[in-house]
Amino acid sequence: MHTYTHGHHESVLRSHRWRTVANSAGYLVDQLTGSEHLLDVGSGPGTLTVDLARHVAAVTALETGAEELELCRREAREQAQDNVDFLIGDITALSEIADDTFDVVHAHQVLQHLADPVTALREMARVTRPGGLIAVRDVDYATFTWFPLDPRLDRWLEIYEQLARSNGAEPDAGRRLLAWAHEAGLDDLTPTASSWCFATPADRSWWGGMWADRVLQSRFAEQAYAEGASTPEELEAISRAWLAWAEHPDGWMTQTHGELLARVS
Repeated sequence: MHTYTHGHHESVLRSHRWRTVANSAGYLVDQLTGSEHLLDVGSGPGTLTVDLARHVAAVTALETGAEELELCRREAREQAQDNVDFLIGDITALSEIADDTFDVVHAHQVLQHLADPVTALREMARVTRPGGLIAVRDVDYATFTWFPLDPRLDRWLEIYEQLARSNGAEPDAGRRLLAWAHEAGLDDLTPTASSWCFATPADRSWWGGMWADRVLQSRFAEQAYAEGASTPEELEAISRAWLAWAEHPDGWMTQTHGELLARVS
C-alpha cells in the first residue's frame, strides 16, 4: 500500500494541472514517433497525460482508484482527446496487464512516492514490449534552491522530507533513478536532468500562492499535525513565508529533476 504524501486537495491539483509535455516530458517527446501505445502511470488530473496523447496513437491512464482516475477522464473529455483509456491498478503489481503490452511506459513524479520503486520499475519493464521505452522523471527535493533565504522555508523542506520518509517514500528520488534502474536489472539507460525555475512575478505568484495553501490545507498539514512534526502556528508562519517570497522582486526558485530513459531488451 502506497501513501501519497501530497494528497489530492485543490491546491495540489492546481500544481499538477500546470504540467505539460513542454515543461515535464521534454526528455521523452523526441523519442516518440506517433505510433506508440503509451501507459501513463499516475496520471493525476490528466493535463500531462492528455498532452502526451497528442504525440502518440493511444494512451492508457493508470491510477490507484476510481476517484483519482475520474480527474484524468474529465480532462480528456474536456480536451476532446478520444485516444485515452483508463485503468485502475498498482504499479508494483500490474496483474491486469499482460507482458509486452506497451511501447512506452511513462511515470512523472511517481517513483518518489513508492516504498518499492525497484519493483515498480521491474513491472514497468515487464509490460513494455522488447525495444520499447520506460521513461521516468522525479524531482530531488534537496536541490530546491531559493532566494531570498528564509529559515521558514528551510523548515518547510525539512518537514516535507520528514513526512515523505515516514510514508516510506524517498523525496530525493531524482539522484536515485539510475541506481534503482540498475537494481531493477535495466541496463540500456540514458540519464539526464532538467530544472523548473520560478522567478517571474507571475510564476512566483502561482507557485508561492499554491504552497501557501498547501501547507495549511492539504494532506501535508494533516500529517504534520498527526505525527507531531509541526504545529498550526509554525505552518501559518511557513505559509506567510511562501507569500513573502512570491511578492519579493528578487524572488527565485529552482528545482532539479532526474530523468531516465530505459530501452527494454
